[in-house]
Amino acid sequence: MRQKTKKNNSPWVRRIAVIAACLLAGALVLGGYLLMGPNTRSFGDKKYFYIPTGSKYEDVLQGLKDQEIVTSPATFNIVARQLDYPNRVKAGRYEIKKGMGNLEIVRILRSGRQSPVKLVINKLRLKEDLVRLVSTQLEADSTAFRAIMDDGVYLRQFGLDTQTVMCAVMPNTYEFYWNTTAGKVFEKLEESYARFWTDERKAKASALGLSPTEVITLASIVEEETNRHDEKPSIASVYLNRLKKGMKLGADPTVKYALKNFALKRIWGSYLEFDSPYNTYRYAGLPPGPICTPSVKSIEAVLEPADTEYLYFCAKADGSGYHAFAATFKEHLENARTYQKELNARGIK
Repeated sequence: MRQKTKKNNSPWVRRIAVIAACLLAGALVLGGYLLMGPNTRSFGDKKYFYIPTGSKYEDVLQGLKDQEIVTSPATFNIVARQLDYPNRVKAGRYEIKKGMGNLEIVRILRSGRQSPVKLVINKLRLKEDLVRLVSTQLEADSTAFRAIMDDGVYLRQFGLDTQTVMCAVMPNTYEFYWNTTAGKVFEKLEESYARFWTDERKAKASALGLSPTEVITLASIVEEETNRHDEKPSIASVYLNRLKKGMKLGADPTVKYALKNFALKRIWGSYLEFDSPYNTYRYAGLPPGPICTPSVKSIEAVLEPADTEYLYFCAKADGSGYHAFAATFKEHLENARTYQKELNARGIK
């Protein structure tokens, strides 16, 4: 008869089996944690991960390292391949929050669920200022964006040219996806500009004998003349009165713009003779385009100017930021002497 094989119930064998099972379970838990647990580096509450247009999956992996997004690119790679992300790479700017795991990161990137960029446009003076702002906040190429602003044929469809193009840039906060093209960026700015010019505003401009771009050009001078909103309608009235009488505008800010020297404190002498179509001391009428992007307050001041006979103004000597207005040149000279005396006393040249 065969003898039955006895099971080895040695305590040592049982103990080894238990230890092996615990190690296996621990390994599985650790592996699961590494794959599914937090995988972000040490940063604040959130960070943005940028994937340039045209990127491949290998570029994403390199970007995760270079931009210091994940702690373990290897575990990210495992999860990403399981979810077929290598074949679904989408360019953009993605918000990665502290403590996110691989699964959540991959799902965000695979879905293309971008975090939009808030582009804040305040007062800008030159095309270069806008190009620099856009190209530092968005992926849009600076060369491509500048080319659009210098393309007269392209701008004609919007009723603009290479001199008036900045009229389309209304100070505001705009939302864009980071990878928006240069053309789409400009189109969105122009759409905001077009919406601003309602039939009512166009009618007010027409009553003044001005086009929308001429209103914004004049408003840009008003914008540069004062920060005091309550006196902007009076300043607008001065320039409108001069235009009606055929006088030169003689606006100091246009000289600064012509010289591209915005730090000048006093405008006199050779500055007034600088040859530029933007120098309203030399050339009559409005300059070819705006000298800055004016606020809505300045535009409204031109559309609804104060009813005055003022032809002159100069800064008050009290340093308040307000201006002294005059209807006659004699009165203006008295105001100007007071102001010049104060500048001399302060040593401002």
